[in-house]
Amino acid sequence: MPHHPALFAFEGDFQTDLRCIPMAVRHQLDLCGIKLSLKEWVKLGPEQRSAVVALLDDSVHADPVGRFDAAVVAMVEQRMGEPPARIAVDPAPPWADTARVPDDVATKAAAEGVALSPAQWAALAPLQRFALYKLSRSSHKNENFVPACREFGILPQ
Repeated sequence: MPHHPALFAFEGDFQTDLRCIPMAVRHQLDLCGIKLSLKEWVKLGPEQRSAVVALLDDSVHADPVGRFDAAVVAMVEQRMGEPPARIAVDPAPPWADTARVPDDVATKAAAEGVALSPAQWAALAPLQRFALYKLSRSSHKNENFVPACREFGILPQ
């Protein structure tokens, strides 16, 4: 699969086969309230994983989040025989607040020696804030936090 504009450069090591769930897809899944495990993602197979990424381009549809939701649910049901698990959609996720760097992000940045100012946080695109938030959580492998900060212009290249 060629590089998709919604995929970050720091995700480059797994873009060709989409063996991990890209941040842009995770973001859409969170917006839909779909919980998709890495095991389920892999079971979708390469063609369906590519199709999920292609759904990120749907900006002309009246309800792109609803269309993404329906398409992913259909793919998972077809492949696994049951719909994916659901999670509550957070109406005000910490990464969406441009006025305050979430504690997890501030803690991770400090641990990595990254000076992340509130102004830098506010200037990031929503998907960039989402990515840093996800990369800062203790449940996530964090080796991409610093590369993401470089890619987003927080650290020099």
